[in-house]
Amino acid sequence: MILGLCRYIPPLRPLGGAIWVINMLRKRFSDAIKEAMKSKEAARLSTLRLISAAIKDRDIAARSEDNTEGVSDDEILSVLAKMIKQRQDSAKAYEEAGRLELAESERDEIKVITEFMPRQLNAEESEAAIAAAVAEVGAETIRDMGKVMAVLKGKYAGQMDFGKVGPALKAALS
Repeated sequence: MILGLCRYIPPLRPLGGAIWVINMLRKRFSDAIKEAMKSKEAARLSTLRLISAAIKDRDIAARSEDNTEGVSDDEILSVLAKMIKQRQDSAKAYEEAGRLELAESERDEIKVITEFMPRQLNAEESEAAIAAAVAEVGAETIRDMGKVMAVLKGKYAGQMDFGKVGPALKAALS
């Protein structure tokens, strides 16, 4: 064998130097899209594709900030929470306008999106989480509310409705 004719072939790497990272949620979305395609569920497939597009948009925004790995599962959960909130607002507006069929389609999309969200904490669990976060931070006044909210968002992203947590936290700190 002539050694001069052999050449080094580097291992395969993704384009652009990105690292291949498959988040659990991304895998679940991919599997759900495939399943919806196989079972010919058009409405579900459409919603799943909207979710996928929103995540890809967030990935592109993260890439411009020198984040080659894409967005994390926590950021994906925040995207899903935002999508749910948008659809709730749309459904309410459609009901007020008398467009019940459009409101129902928005609620169907909410059902699909919530399949990928973690279980929501009930009222007692939320109160316990608020009390634990207040104790952890050592919060005494409303001025410490931002610190407590940061702890709660870090630990319970996607599990709490922070619109409801704010007033409960104010009551606990006053």
